[in-house]
Amino acid sequence: MMNLDLACAHFRSLLEEQLHRVEAMSAEKVDFSKKQTVTVGIVPGDGIGPIIMAQAVRVLETLLRDEISGGTVALKSVEGLTIENRMAQGKAVPEDVLAQIKACDVLLKGPTTTPMGGTMESANVTLRRELDLYANVRPVTIPEEGIDWVFYRENTEGEYVLGSKGLELPGMAVDFKVTTDPGTRRIAQAAFDYARNNGKTRVSIVTKANIMKKTDGKFTAICHDVALDYPEITADDWYIDIMTANLVNPAIRNQFQVFVLPNLYGDIITDEAAQIQGGVGTAGSANLGDRYAMFEAIHGSAPRMMEEGLGDYANPQSILKAAAMLLRHICRTRAAEKLEKALAECPCGVTGTADGETCAEYVSNLLTFL
Repeated sequence: MMNLDLACAHFRSLLEEQLHRVEAMSAEKVDFSKKQTVTVGIVPGDGIGPIIMAQAVRVLETLLRDEISGGTVALKSVEGLTIENRMAQGKAVPEDVLAQIKACDVLLKGPTTTPMGGTMESANVTLRRELDLYANVRPVTIPEEGIDWVFYRENTEGEYVLGSKGLELPGMAVDFKVTTDPGTRRIAQAAFDYARNNGKTRVSIVTKANIMKKTDGKFTAICHDVALDYPEITADDWYIDIMTANLVNPAIRNQFQVFVLPNLYGDIITDEAAQIQGGVGTAGSANLGDRYAMFEAIHGSAPRMMEEGLGDYANPQSILKAAAMLLRHICRTRAAEKLEKALAECPCGVTGTADGETCAEYVSNLLTFL
């Protein structure tokens, strides 16, 4: 009985924490078109992160040369977000590192390793919560198949917000899932705003509301309520299991446009979508909030590649596509278009093995297309 009493007290404290989080969900949006100096934090990360990030910095320094020299854009190195430092301090994001990050406007971040087991949550989950980066945006395009997908994954709730705060009782373990009204409403509005602003006519709401009736049921209901403000856009419902099948069905997959979905499902299905595009190394990702934004590769730190001495052969396309998204976010549209065009035109011989191009060789070739 004592174990049950402790579990109930633990659950109560989690609920109180989440209610306080809901009350704090408000921030004024930054208008980067009016900002005199934009500070871009460069966060190398772990494993292959520093390797691919060094090449991304080469590209940004080329595209933004005049703005960097003129002081309207600053690239700031953020030190300390490494697995070694995080393990030594016992924190997913040490306080001094978080202070460096909050001094920036946007981040370009390499992959960070999350320890298996224990209680340390991922650095990404911590940063999304601390910076309130509620929208994870992942585009996937395959022009020859007519595929142009954009996924809006809720980024601060679901299983992830309390994923390291579950509890164990004799013979069982319990984790928690959270869906809030304001958290769902703002991700739905972000998805429908994108659809409206980009001429899209369909937003697909993806849940498992037939099973997770309270959390996913709330997510679906709020998305449809938001959809009423966008009468020109069709909102349709899908369960996550059939949607994973739809994405590999050539007969229908090019009919989808914009997706909005809770955190866990979005994490899984966007990796599937990236693999369809050509692999997780080919997809970029944006984490957007009203005040801060973080752009990153969607793949991990590739420890096997590092162990095999193949880190220099990592594909930098994912972090470069994230850099293009960053440039658009800070209203450097022409620079973003130049990078996107170069990525489309420059042949990529990076295979992840010693038989292919190195990361640096590919970027040296890419720079000739800018």
